[in-house]
Amino acid sequence: MSMNNVGRPTRPEAANDAPAGHETLTGGRGLLQDEALIFELDGWNKTGVDLPEAAAPSDDLAGLLRSEPIGLPGLSEPETVRHYVRLSQKNHAIDLALYPLGSCTMKHNPRLNEKMARLPGFSDIHPLQPTSTVQGALQLMDRLAHWLKTLTGMPAVALSPKAGAHGELCGLLAIRAAHEAAGNGHRKTVLAPTSAHGTNPATAAFVGYTVVEIAQTEDGRVDLADLESKLGDHVAAIMVTNPNTCGLFERDVVEIARLTHAAGAYFYCDGANFNAIVGRVRPGDLGVDAMHINLHKTFSTPHGGGGPGAGPVVLSEALAPFAPTPWLVHDGDGFDLVEHAGEEGAKTAFGRMSAFHGQMGMYVRAYAYMLSHGADGLKQAAEDAVLNANYIKARLKDVMSPAFPDGPCMHEALFDDSWLEGTGVTTLDFAKAMIDEGFHPMTMYFPLVVHGAMLIEPTETESRQELDRFIGALRALAGAAKAGDAERFKGAPFHAPLRRLDETQAARKPRLRWKPVAAAPLAAE
Repeated sequence: MSMNNVGRPTRPEAANDAPAGHETLTGGRGLLQDEALIFELDGWNKTGVDLPEAAAPSDDLAGLLRSEPIGLPGLSEPETVRHYVRLSQKNHAIDLALYPLGSCTMKHNPRLNEKMARLPGFSDIHPLQPTSTVQGALQLMDRLAHWLKTLTGMPAVALSPKAGAHGELCGLLAIRAAHEAAGNGHRKTVLAPTSAHGTNPATAAFVGYTVVEIAQTEDGRVDLADLESKLGDHVAAIMVTNPNTCGLFERDVVEIARLTHAAGAYFYCDGANFNAIVGRVRPGDLGVDAMHINLHKTFSTPHGGGGPGAGPVVLSEALAPFAPTPWLVHDGDGFDLVEHAGEEGAKTAFGRMSAFHGQMGMYVRAYAYMLSHGADGLKQAAEDAVLNANYIKARLKDVMSPAFPDGPCMHEALFDDSWLEGTGVTTLDFAKAMIDEGFHPMTMYFPLVVHGAMLIEPTETESRQELDRFIGALRALAGAAKAGDAERFKGAPFHAPLRRLDETQAARKPRLRWKPVAAAPLAAE
């Protein structure tokens, strides 16, 4: 299936200038309409709903009587539905084709999970209901917490963080509280590798720490000698992603933990890539003190598009007393929440992360995913993710250049742009040409430690047939680039309804809102 519906031009007149063939007279392509913004549609003087005349006189509105048009387009119900359906046809999704974005998993989202999350007992509850009326939801949270602790080998978990970066904040606040309780408030430095997720140093700085980079070895791992030279009694924690953003397992992770603990610091692990090791290794066994888990990536719910997330944080025995409220507790009378720091059961909690506990829908989806797979199924999913990534690396290494060719990768295969030297084609050109061939591009230019990076993550759900189709397209494009067919790449995508953004202008002069043409004031009656 050709993905011919991605992109939006800076110049509308470039919408249909395909290199071969003719332009359409309407701007449409086949049965795909060239859809305008809803504010650009006709019908400003109509409404899709017939309302009766107001029973009360307008005088009752006092100074609230509108003097100008409302500024909303008037569309009938069919026009409104068609508008949003047409927009949906311009989206790419995991339901349409492989989604090879690296680092941030776009995995299968079983419809069963969605059905469970929409059960009235979960979807209709309110966070201010008495706990006696939501015992089923609390029990689900308790069982989810048990699974998370079992899979990570950690004794405690805070469920309330709402995303990965929120989880990082939770973990570092717990670390800061632990240091302050021990009289080590002078520790003000956090160490992070050069390949760290950007949220790691940002979160550390937000908490008030100074961030110091740790060097990376030639094979993409933490440089132990550089780490040891920078550890000291001023260091509060180290933040390491494992598997890291180069798609590699930190084989010296146990030694990293030992050196960190010997210096009196804590080991924070960024768990964004936990999906690669679920069931294979427990972070707690590696010496990790705190790690966030993206339920919206590891356990079935694809993130992105501004939707809800959930980033529970598992904590070691040393940090568990400082976990944020609310805490889930239960006894013979059922389940309850410890709501406030300082009260019984939360004497040393550092506070709370959010007004309420977290994202109930995310809990339900993740727990449904766990139950439907079981421990063996979760392990297989991780193994399949790694297998698929290594299959792609092996099939492409002769036409593209792996950034770290020696040894296997984990859940994502990372290539640099050295194989494009002399072709006149850039990473961006190559990625845009993939759209013409029916595939969403991989992650480009990340991680920053690899020049012209192309980070491919196939996830565990893709069949060998689909992977071969994807690999075939990339091999064909690589051959075209090396053969000097630069015209295929410059200005691509050509077969999308709308052409490539002028990304430099979009970044320097962003148009963040649409402004309607000024309308004349309403005539006074």
